[in-house]
Parts: sequence; structure tokens; C-alpha cells
Amino acid sequence: MNTTCNALRRPLTLSLLSGLAVAVLNLLLAPTLPAADAGDQVPLPLKLPAPAFKGTPKDLQLGPNVEPVSDKPRPPMMVPAGLKNLAPGSKITCSDKNVPADSLAKLTDGDKDASDQSIIFLRKATQWVQLDLGSPQEIFAIVIWHAHNMAKVYHDVIVQVADDADFIENARTVFNNDSDNTSGLGVGTDREYFETYEGKLINAKGIKARYIRFYSKGSTESALNEYTELEVYGRPAK
Repeated sequence: MNTTCNALRRPLTLSLLSGLAVAVLNLLLAPTLPAADAGDQVPLPLKLPAPAFKGTPKDLQLGPNVEPVSDKPRPPMMVPAGLKNLAPGSKITCSDKNVPADSLAKLTDGDKDASDQSIIFLRKATQWVQLDLGSPQEIFAIVIWHAHNMAKVYHDVIVQVADDADFIENARTVFNNDSDNTSGLGVGTDREYFETYEGKLINAKGIKARYIRFYSKGSTESALNEYTELEVYGRPAK
């Protein structure tokens, strides 16, 4: 019986070894493929305003969820080549109906300075600003400048995208630092941050959407919601 079993095992073992050798040979001879789209990645070009302050107040009461201010320039984000800022020309609306259209237009006029003339104010509590990009876009980077005239941390900063203006169809969250869900849009896992001249750069990872909403709920300096500029880098969705 053992002689018969051994005889049966030999052809099976030889077959397996032969197949393994062929697989290894094919792997060695196969051409090396380049990483997908690696050559299309370029640094995102951002035009930054002048810094308005240095350092942070030592007596500012902060929670454990706040990122410390870096003393080094932010590294560039790598994105596909050929992206455009889609924000200029988009239709801008907001939750505060007392804000006139000419004030909302400041959010995409390219003026990111820390002056009062560059800032728009929305009333207290959770408020939002919305961009209608006109058609579905593939979005790779979003930059938000709140008021960066002094060291402050804005609360409940949330960015969502959707396929409809009412944010019912396919609404998705791109960024959320509302860790206790006080704005009712879900518990956020992103960290709060100090507003600086660099703005908040968010990697949108090519998400496809037509509408974008930017939420906030006051700051460590004021209960009002302040915005200076919004930029959205992307390309038409395929």
C-alpha cells in the first residue's frame, strides 16, 4: 500500500514543482509596469496672501483636538496636471439670508488678504456657504480661508459635496472636525486647526460632485462665522 501511495505522489509533486517554476520564470521575464498616472502628478499651485500674525496666544483655551501651528511652510499637495480653480464663476448661496450677493461674490474674487474688506460675516450658530459648480466635476483639492487676521480656531468646520442643491442626493463628507456632533452632521474625526494665511488645504481625492457646502460654527474669537476665500481645484467629471 505504501509503495502505491508513493508512486502516486511522485507525478503530483513533479507537476506542482514544474508549474511553480513556470510561474517564477514568467514573473522574472515580465516587463516592469510604471505606477498608474505617476507622471501626471504635479504640485498644486497656490497663491498665498501675506501672513498677518506670528505664533499663537499662550492664554488661548484650546481642546486636545487642535493641531499645533507649524513653523514650516506646508508641503505642496500633488495633484493631476491641468486642474483649474472651479470656484470663480460658480453660483454662491448661503444659509444666512441677510448676506447680499455682492458680499458672497468676495469669496471667489481672488482677494485673500487679512483685511476687514476681504472678509464676509455670517450670523451666529452653524451656518454654511454653498458653491454650485454648474455640472458634475472631479474635485481633487479644496482650500478654505476663514478670517486669518489673528490667531483663532474655527469650530465645526465641515465640507460636504452632493449631486443636488438640497444635499439629499449622494451627500458625502470630505472634511469634518465637529468631534462632538454639535452641528448635527455626524461625529467628525478631523482635527481643529489654527487659521493662517495658508488656508485649510483639503485633499478631496477626485470625488465627483456638482455642489459643495462649507459649514462652520464660530471661532475662539467670535460667535460669528467669517469667510475670506474659497478655492476648488478639479476638472469636468467623465
